[in-house]
Amino acid sequence: MEEKRILCIGLVCLDIISVVDMYPAEDTDTRCLSQRWQRGGNASNSCTVLSLLGAPCAFMGSLAPGHAAENLPDVTAQDFEQVDLTQYKWIHWEGRNAAEQVKMIQRVEEYNQTCPAHQRVSTSVEVEKPREELYQLFGYADVVFVSKDVAKDFGFHSAPEAVKRLRSRVRPGATVICAWAEAGADALGPDGELVHSDAFPPETIVDTLGAGDTFNAAVLFALSRGQRLQEALTFGCQVAGRKCGVHGYDGIV
Repeated sequence: MEEKRILCIGLVCLDIISVVDMYPAEDTDTRCLSQRWQRGGNASNSCTVLSLLGAPCAFMGSLAPGHAAENLPDVTAQDFEQVDLTQYKWIHWEGRNAAEQVKMIQRVEEYNQTCPAHQRVSTSVEVEKPREELYQLFGYADVVFVSKDVAKDFGFHSAPEAVKRLRSRVRPGATVICAWAEAGADALGPDGELVHSDAFPPETIVDTLGAGDTFNAAVLFALSRGQRLQEALTFGCQVAGRKCGVHGYDGIV
């Protein structure tokens, strides 16, 4: 029987990366050693990592036929109506047009009420940008990823403080996770126990673009396979650390 997939909904874009000797000082010119173009976007990056880890996955978002495009629309609840929920075991949203995404998650919740437990679709959201409109997403989904920037916007000074203080905003039984760069990551699960993982930095940091997306994907991968929250958090930090030591995503697994 074919394994059900993980669906990531959000942005795909074009990242243009310039490599220089050192981070340039303000208002100075710096010679570019090399440049590469690669597919980017939070949900798209997470899908790439899930695929590399061996998870059947899918992406939902606006695509353009050319190399670059402007003003592509976000996925709407009406678009999401076309999704066959029986094909997926987990759906992850990159927080963007929150009002529409709430409707999407509610559709999954209604679907789950008609299913036996083993057929239900798990849900997760990423709240990365410190924008008030996105904060309504805290009250939905089984797993909520909160960025360091959002935690700071709330006035929190560490990942443990963030997950403890934000627990009242997530729905009962949900898990809240916050990664804090070199300080590792912390999470609070349904049992209320605080879980921590140290960071696993590479010997030389090469490329941090997409490290957060990598962390999210690795955690989802582990949780979707029934691993405990501690194991999933540690795995997420390990894979994100490996990603920081390579250009792009080749060699993270």
